[in-house]
Amino acid sequence: MTNPLLTRSPLPFEMPDFGAITAQDYVEAVRHGIAGQLDALRDITGSGQEPTFANTTEAFEASGETLRRATMAFSNVKPSHGTPDILAAHGTIQALLTEHSDVVHLDAALYDRLAAVDAAGGLEGEAARLSAETLRAFRHAGAGLDEAGKTRLRELNGEISALSTRYSAALLATMNDSAVLFDSPADLAGLSEAEIASAARAATEAGHDGGYLLTLVLPTHQPALARLENGASRRRLFEASTHRGQDGEHRTLDLAVAIARLRAERAALLGYPNHAAYVLEAQTAPSLQAVRDRLEALIPPALANAASEAAVMAEDAGHDIAPWDRAYHSARVQRERYAVDAAALKPWFELDRVIHDGVFAAATRLYGVTFAERHDLPVYHPDVRVWEVSDADGSTLGLFLGDYFARPTKAGGAWMNSIRVGASLFGELPVVTNNLNIPAPADGQPALLTLDETRTLFHEFGHALHGLFAAGIYPSLAGTAVPRDFVEYPSQVNEMWQFDEELIAGYARHVDTGEALPDGALDRIHAAELWGEGFATTEYLAAAVLDMAWHSLAPGEDPGEPLAFEDRALREAGFDPAVLPPRYRTGYFKHIFDGGYSAGYYSYIWSEVLDADTVEWFTENGGGTRENGDRFRSGLLSRGNTRDPLESYTDFRGRAARLEPLLVRRGLDAAAR
Repeated sequence: MTNPLLTRSPLPFEMPDFGAITAQDYVEAVRHGIAGQLDALRDITGSGQEPTFANTTEAFEASGETLRRATMAFSNVKPSHGTPDILAAHGTIQALLTEHSDVVHLDAALYDRLAAVDAAGGLEGEAARLSAETLRAFRHAGAGLDEAGKTRLRELNGEISALSTRYSAALLATMNDSAVLFDSPADLAGLSEAEIASAARAATEAGHDGGYLLTLVLPTHQPALARLENGASRRRLFEASTHRGQDGEHRTLDLAVAIARLRAERAALLGYPNHAAYVLEAQTAPSLQAVRDRLEALIPPALANAASEAAVMAEDAGHDIAPWDRAYHSARVQRERYAVDAAALKPWFELDRVIHDGVFAAATRLYGVTFAERHDLPVYHPDVRVWEVSDADGSTLGLFLGDYFARPTKAGGAWMNSIRVGASLFGELPVVTNNLNIPAPADGQPALLTLDETRTLFHEFGHALHGLFAAGIYPSLAGTAVPRDFVEYPSQVNEMWQFDEELIAGYARHVDTGEALPDGALDRIHAAELWGEGFATTEYLAAAVLDMAWHSLAPGEDPGEPLAFEDRALREAGFDPAVLPPRYRTGYFKHIFDGGYSAGYYSYIWSEVLDADTVEWFTENGGGTRENGDRFRSGLLSRGNTRDPLESYTDFRGRAARLEPLLVRRGLDAAAR
């Protein structure tokens, strides 16, 4: 059979024919794509012509179309439906791509031509940006090293890639192994009948002869902890979550240490004091010290808020709160003091209605885009849904894929990916995906969301809009191809529409009766918004500190026993991990050990400064109007990295972002004084 990835897909939007693509097809296409790109690069460097933007920089950008097509398709399938054959192919593909990246970026002749184009000047706009960013990427990848340095760099990159692949595979296995099996429905008291039925189905699908299985989501906090009435059940679930990767054949801790040490050695080879400094050179944050200063400024007020919340919960419970009881008693306080029962609100947040009348409706109101579901395109799993997106003028904008339910073959967490990038160089329309891990409902039951899951839907769709609205020429600068500490900004802004009064009146309807939220419920939700922010901010900041600790290791530095290193790093920053563990511990911190966020987890709070300041702008200027949406789209969402993203922000806002709106949002303004 012909490999579908070796030619441009004849399907609408060049959608990959996922049903016809095998794991070996991905491997073959990557090999073929690598060979094709190397041929193209030899044509560039061996042309004998003086280097120009067209025959060098733009030609390099256009090279490797088959490779790009194959890797983008595979990068969507692997985390979303990582079957054994796909996971086996992943190791091979990662090794091939790592070696190929080194071959390309360490090509002295190609680097010299790119540098000559950039030095010649005379470029403007997106062409100037592409030249500068391409050259920066080559330098960052070691193009300036001598031959001995390049040889060691290749070795390091290969070792890091292999270890990251092993970490990811081990984490997926330990996630599945750590799912908690309960014997009786009584153990799950507090969960709804539908959730208990879903747990029974999960146990059956996992091969258990009866019982009720609670699968784990990636962060430390498990949603069921807020509702389980049985303290022993809460403790079992909490300890299963926090002990992932610590023991057994799927231990991830030693892999994490090895990755961090190799990254430190690589950073030194490239001329940086540590991996964090190396990463930050390509971000909007001006320096590692600036990031540390931002985190250090936020930690004391966050800890003060968390302590105040703990005192309130202890008073309510009549005793000190154990870590596994925090979410449960926090929910109790929310119900009793703010009359907000998050579990009782779930029937008003049915998945389909939230998607259509909430997430999509917000995009229609702001940007004029509309959505029509399609059932004729191949997908990689039956759960995946496809919508064609049309612009306000009726023209076709792209495709949006939604993959919402958890399954054993899916990585934890939530994310957005692109299958096609909206860049005019290849004449493609964007095809973007959202993945969540909502527990699949029992057969015949609707999928009901928590408020947090609803927020995640809006958040991830903010990433999708960033990709759908891409309006650049070059794929490497388009859509979400922005610095890591900027990419979360548009998605965080999109969260603001979750509780927009006009939108929520349309989408928050009782699944059985169609009734709107009870009178005053939205006011109570708003009143309760600051409740829990102390703990939420603290666990996030602790994870960001832990990331920076691992990636501030000096070359050759031995961190010692990984759990002791983790504990020491957190306590030195002012946290007590025995009371409140970070959002991710070393054993399951996929973001930083196999997720592209190494030394970058700080980026969420860094982006949130821009986000909070932008929400203030929308509020001051009339909210979710088409005029405001069009300005945000044209000034920011469509720009990608075609110019400095902070320049785009300043032009949009009229000034640099201020920190104060973030402090107010998280309830840190008073504590900071």
